[in-house]
Amino acid sequence: MISTGQPTAAHPPPPACRPVVRSTNSGPKGTHEGAIISNGNLYCPGAPRPLLELEPLARTATKDQAADHDRKTSELARHMLGRLTADDQDGYHRVRCPAAAGKIRCPLRPASMTLDRDRPEILQHPEHPQACCAQQTITVPPGVLAKTAQKHDYPSAPWRRSYARRTGAERGFATIKDPATSDITRGWCRLIVLTPLMLFATTLLIVRNQRILRAWDARQEDSQHRAAKGLPPKTRKRRRKTLADLAAGPP
Repeated sequence: MISTGQPTAAHPPPPACRPVVRSTNSGPKGTHEGAIISNGNLYCPGAPRPLLELEPLARTATKDQAADHDRKTSELARHMLGRLTADDQDGYHRVRCPAAAGKIRCPLRPASMTLDRDRPEILQHPEHPQACCAQQTITVPPGVLAKTAQKHDYPSAPWRRSYARRTGAERGFATIKDPATSDITRGWCRLIVLTPLMLFATTLLIVRNQRILRAWDARQEDSQHRAAKGLPPKTRKRRRKTLADLAAGPP
């Protein structure tokens, strides 16, 4: 048999290679054994709907808004079914009810009701409990979460910090390809074989990073001078125009 090298249902790609959660597939998307499928994880059926529908933090969010968002994602994580095993050779793994794990209080798990009241409590449990509530653990096939599973819980603070690295990588690729500063188009060097090319590329990235650091230091120094004069930090002019800007402009 010829292998295509592509991930299969039985062997999904590792979390670092999986696609990001987009607006089209974020939020609750069905159930498995009674547990809610949302953003690549399984959650208790009694998890609050607003928490399941949380969106990523806006770029313009204040510190208070970020703290409130992180509090909500932390509370949502308490309702998540905890993984007990790694994927087996067929891609199956087992998860456990969050109340059985001691993360929340639920009347269907009498032992959990003895926990401290600082944990979330399920006030409206299912009238007819399914496997996720009736059993201690359930088995999760690879096809249930393979599409949206992430290394970090979406959209938590660790996920936000990890995703922010993507923009940094894209900026790095853009600047080393910019012919105004450093150009790596075909013919930029006349060396062959991987080793000298990697040495050239590494040196180029070092020069690029030093240039970015010098520019950052200059901005910080300028901001300090402006602050001493009672002026706000200088910001870049917004280039993107909204529909309101276009409507208010001249015909």
